[in-house]
Amino acid sequence: MTNTTQKITLSPARDIPFNKLVLSQSNVRRVKAGISVEELAESIVRRGLIQSLHVRPELDESGKETGMFEVPAGGRRYRALELLVRQKRLNKTAPVPCVVSEADADVLIDELSLAENIERAPLHPLDQFRAFQVLREKGMSEEEIAAAFFVDVKVVKQRLRLVAVSPVLLEIYAEDGMTLEQLMAFTVSEDHARQEEVWDAIRDGWQTEPYHIRRLLTETAVRASDKRVLFVGIDAYEAAGGYVLRDLFQQDDGGWLQDPVLLDRLVGEKLTSEAEAIAAEGWKWIETAAGFPYGHDRGLRQLLGTTVDLTDEERSTHEALRDEYDDLEAEYAKTDELPDEIDHRLGEIEQALEEFDNRPMVFEPEQMGCAGVFVSIDIEGGLLVQRGYVRPEDEIAAHPDGEDADGADSGGTIAMGGEPARSGEDNDDAETIKPLPERLITELTAYRTLALRDAVASNPHIAMTALLHKLVQDCFGMHVSGCALEARVREVHLAVQPPDLGDSSPAKSIDDRHEAWKTDIPLEDEGDRLWTWLDGLDEASRQALLAHCVSFGITALYERPNPYSGMGVSQHGLERRVREADRLTRLTELDLVEAGWRPTVENYLGRVTKSRILEAVREGAGDAAVDLIEHLKKGEMAKEAERLLAETGWLPEPLRREEPDDAATDGNAQDENDVALPAFLASEGGAGGDADHDPAMVAAE
Repeated sequence: MTNTTQKITLSPARDIPFNKLVLSQSNVRRVKAGISVEELAESIVRRGLIQSLHVRPELDESGKETGMFEVPAGGRRYRALELLVRQKRLNKTAPVPCVVSEADADVLIDELSLAENIERAPLHPLDQFRAFQVLREKGMSEEEIAAAFFVDVKVVKQRLRLVAVSPVLLEIYAEDGMTLEQLMAFTVSEDHARQEEVWDAIRDGWQTEPYHIRRLLTETAVRASDKRVLFVGIDAYEAAGGYVLRDLFQQDDGGWLQDPVLLDRLVGEKLTSEAEAIAAEGWKWIETAAGFPYGHDRGLRQLLGTTVDLTDEERSTHEALRDEYDDLEAEYAKTDELPDEIDHRLGEIEQALEEFDNRPMVFEPEQMGCAGVFVSIDIEGGLLVQRGYVRPEDEIAAHPDGEDADGADSGGTIAMGGEPARSGEDNDDAETIKPLPERLITELTAYRTLALRDAVASNPHIAMTALLHKLVQDCFGMHVSGCALEARVREVHLAVQPPDLGDSSPAKSIDDRHEAWKTDIPLEDEGDRLWTWLDGLDEASRQALLAHCVSFGITALYERPNPYSGMGVSQHGLERRVREADRLTRLTELDLVEAGWRPTVENYLGRVTKSRILEAVREGAGDAAVDLIEHLKKGEMAKEAERLLAETGWLPEPLRREEPDDAATDGNAQDENDVALPAFLASEGGAGGDADHDPAMVAAE
């Protein structure tokens, strides 16, 4: 017996006047999704009704057809047609293509509506990308495509960029072998071979995140935020034939420059041009580099020129800016996040004050005849000129006729010195940025003073030597001022100090030691009780007590020099204090990290500029950590920097231990004029001003 397959009959199609149609209450679509009814109406105007409505005859109570048709499937199309009728753009009797099912069909009208929406397969994104590409190839502009499909032009550009990825990777994406976010990451390179190489390298690994793909694809390119790019300018690079690739899917800070060789050439040409102008000043030599390596000026003596004085107008402007800055900081001190306009204004003031602090210095012709200049790029992409460095072989004074002792002409020579910056790298260690505020340096050195007291108190032999050193100077007529040890053991009180100094590790150690001695010492000295008690101590106890007492006279505190003598310390005295404090630091092997100092928002990071914060993170945690926070506002940046630097052992320059050359191990064995100050104190002599306003120092870094 043969089975006969029953064949189906499809519902017929016919045109029905729009005014004979009504929207069925059985339509399952209730929530708006997809493009709007307005956009669908515009699509019908442009392309016509692409898909017919599905209708069913409406019956009256007796079961007879009324001549009207309800629409269970195609409700959004019906609403779009209805909108066009209201707008007089479509006649209300216009025929509408419809598929008409039987009124007494076994299938529920609700089922028709549900099936039409569920069984509709969405277009795969790749098919959409390719369709856009076809339209573009056939002559439609990106703007026209965007208008035709009611999307932003940026969306069209993004989809066209996606379809430009390697065909091999597009097929992998089509087969769900990679995510759309990963495909987006590959658009930062136009090199299909490199795209495929990166995918092969990561596809079976654990690190397949989009940011990792972007990093691998751009490791040979240069970010537009690189200081070399800021120095030369994107326009100059593109005018020279360079190409910039931009990421259409993420914030890219301007994109990536694809020709680092061209960029380095432009940087070299511009640096050379700037150096030639500086050479005309009369310097003996000039070295140029995008960024000099750390320690490039080690072993060189830096000359101190005379800073050009401010005019009365400039001085008034400087004071007004400083007052405005202090007022804004005080007003928003307790605000977790600064308003954008305030943050922007503070940045403008910082830049303006920095220009005042970095005003040019004047050097004597004989100084320039034996010294040179380093010309490089600072961290912000500006020209960095470091004048007045004397090499050891040039220490012999120049002859009056303008020639050096060896007869060589002292005219300036330009050399492309330093290690050339590699593609994508920033040698920022040698950058000179805004000097630390004077009050902050004083607070930092207050911590150093306390820690140094604790270290000296724990080293009786060194304390004894320090005391004898001072006593011999006094007894044998070697009268000096500004020593690191006050031989009278007069405790040096710290008038300026950070608020958490009393809770620091050195403070607690000193207090505990002091209280322990107080319990033993006969403080109520009646007769010879104290003398007898001291005389009866064993040698180790005597030395320990001596070291404890001597330590209270230790000071490593920075103070503003008083150029007119009188009260305070002179510039010469400050230099001696710093040298002696450095010697004690080395001998006691004091490490401020071990002493408990950590950079926090309160004691450092919240007190300096963004550039200083980024410099600290770069030195302590590396360039990758800088990339994580450089986009943040100052308050958030300081908090994140505190977390990143917590266990790195990073210290600001005033707290670092100075390591002198072998010849300078003993501060008294050489001419004091040959000993340079630490960089954070290498100022022009201490300009006057109110310390409470944190005037910035002019420092050579």
